[in-house]
Amino acid sequence: MLDYPAAPSDPVDDGADARTEAFLSRYLARIGHAGPVAPTLEGLAALQAAHIAAIPFEAIDALTGAGIEIDAGAVDAKLIGQRRGGYCFEQNSLFLRALLAIGFDAEGLLGRVRWMLPDDAPPTPRTHMVVRVRLGGRPWLADVGFGAAVPPQPLSMDSEEPQPTRHESYRVVRHGDAWQVAASIEGAWRTLYRLDHVSPPPIDYELGNWYTSTHPDSHFRHQLIAARTTAEARYGLRDNRLTTRLTDGRIDRRYLTADEIERALSEIFLLPVRPHWRAAIERAATAEIAG
Repeated sequence: MLDYPAAPSDPVDDGADARTEAFLSRYLARIGHAGPVAPTLEGLAALQAAHIAAIPFEAIDALTGAGIEIDAGAVDAKLIGQRRGGYCFEQNSLFLRALLAIGFDAEGLLGRVRWMLPDDAPPTPRTHMVVRVRLGGRPWLADVGFGAAVPPQPLSMDSEEPQPTRHESYRVVRHGDAWQVAASIEGAWRTLYRLDHVSPPPIDYELGNWYTSTHPDSHFRHQLIAARTTAEARYGLRDNRLTTRLTDGRIDRRYLTADEIERALSEIFLLPVRPHWRAAIERAATAEIAG
C-alpha cells in the first residue's frame, strides 16, 4: 500500500523525523535540487521542474513482465536508489511524499486518461495519479508522471484560462465534480485526462497500478515508452521512434535501431540499461508505428 509521512501537525517521534529528513535529503539529491525548499508556489515549481528533468518517465518493468510495486520502499529503491524512472503511480507518489515532508498541503487525485482519444470515446479506467497542492487557499495541479506531455509547472485549478508554460499552454476546465486537463499541441487542444474531485483511498491506487502494469489492454505491456522534459526540450521514445520537441518550436523525429534505442535510454533518458531489457529493445526496433 502507499504510505506517506505524517502531516506537519501530527505528533511524530524523533525516529520518524530522522527518517523523513533522510528520505528528503536523498530525494533532493536525486533530482539535483541543491537550493532551499519551502512550501511556496515558487518552491513547488522548482521541485517539479527538477523532478521531470532528472527522473525519466518509463514503464519498462511492465513491458518485461517484471511487475511494478508502488509501496514507498519499492519506489524509493527503484527511482532513488537504482536511479530508474517510473510511471505516474511511482513518480507522483514519490513527489507527494517529498512535498508532505517539506510541509506542503498536498494530496493525491486519480483520473481517467483521455490522451489521443476522441471526446465521445467510452470511459477509461482510473489509471492516472496526480498531486493537488493548496497554497494560500488556491488549488494547484502538480503532475510529474504524464510522459512526454507532462505539465512542466504547477497549473491553477481555479482558472479555466489557458496557462502558458515554457513548452505548451495548458488549461484546466471544471466539469461538475471533475476537472479536464488539456494541452495545446501543434495548434489543437488535446485532452490529457479527467480528474476526480475527491482524493481516493490507497487501495484505488493499487488497483489502478495493477491494471496499468498487468492488464493486456495496457499499452505499457506492448510498447517501449520513455520520456523526459527539460527546460530546453521534451524527449519522447515510443518503441523505435524518438521525438525531440524544442521550446523554439522545432521538432525532430528519428527511427532508431536496437543499439540506438539502448544508447538513447542511457544517454537521453538517463537510465541504467539492464541486460534483460535487450529482448524488449529488439522487439521495439522492429515496430511499425502509426500516426
